Amino acid sequence: MPFDDRQNEAARFRSSPTGPRVAPGVAPSRQSTERPAARTFHPVSSRRPYWSVIIFILLISGVGIRAYRDLSRPDAWAYWKDQYVSPSLTSSLIARTELDGAGPGRPALAISGTIGPAAASWFRDRLDQAHLAAGDTVLLSSPGGDLNQAVIIGEIIRSHGLATAVGVADASGHVRPAYCASACVLVYAGGKPRLGIQGSMLGVHRFVTTAAVPDPVADTQRIAGLVLGYMTKMGVSSAVVEAMSQTRNVRWLDAKEASAMNLITDPVGRP
Repeated sequence: MPFDDRQNEAARFRSSPTGPRVAPGVAPSRQSTERPAARTFHPVSSRRPYWSVIIFILLISGVGIRAYRDLSRPDAWAYWKDQYVSPSLTSSLIARTELDGAGPGRPALAISGTIGPAAASWFRDRLDQAHLAAGDTVLLSSPGGDLNQAVIIGEIIRSHGLATAVGVADASGHVRPAYCASACVLVYAGGKPRLGIQGSMLGVHRFVTTAAVPDPVADTQRIAGLVLGYMTKMGVSSAVVEAMSQTRNVRWLDAKEASAMNLITDPVGRP
C-alpha cells in the first residue's frame, strides 16, 4: 500500500487511549440538528354561534309571554298579590291565653281579616313559624272570604290537632269576643275542640259563586254538597248546612243554637 494511502487510511481511524483504534463518530446531519418547526395552535372562538343566541332569546321570550298571560288573569294576579304583596289576613302569636277550655297558659295564633285567594298557603307558613302543638288554639276574627281556601285551612287545623275559638287577644293574652261569619265558620269547624266564647258570634249564609258559570243552579248544588261533606267530616250537624241554605243574608247563631248543631263543642263562658 502506498504511503499516502496509509496516511489516508490512518486518518480514517484514531487511536483510543484505552483500546484499539475506533472509527471517528459520524457528524450529525444537518437535518437532525435542525429544531422541529413549532406547532401553531389556533384557539377556538369563544363567541357563540348566532343561531344559539337567537334560540335562547326565543325561549326567554316564550317564558315571559306565558308568565305575563298567567299574571294577566284576574284570579292569578289576586293570588300573587295575596301571597306576596298584601295578604288579606294578619296574625299574631299569643304566648299564653286566658281560655278555660284551652288550659292554663296555652299558646294561641290569632288570625283576623278576610280569607283571600292565597290564605291557605299564607296560614300554613304562619303556623310553621308559630310552632303550635296539638291542643293549642287558633283564634278567629273574620267576615269570611274564599270558600275553598277556608276548607283547606280547616283541614290544616284538624291535621295539627288544634282547637279553634272566635275572639281577639291582646299582648297579655286576654281574649275578647269577636265574630266569625260565612267562610270563617268553615275554618272554625276544623278545630277539635271548638271553643265557644260568650259574646262571640257565628254567622252563616248560602254560598254562591260570584263568577259567571254556565249553570248557576248546578253550581249552587255543587257548593252545597261540598260544604255538607266537609261539615260532616268535621263532626258538625247537617243542620248548619240547612241554616246556610235558608238565606243569602248572614244569620247569626246564638251559643245555644251553635251547640245544638255541634258547631260549638266546648263552651268556655265569658273570658
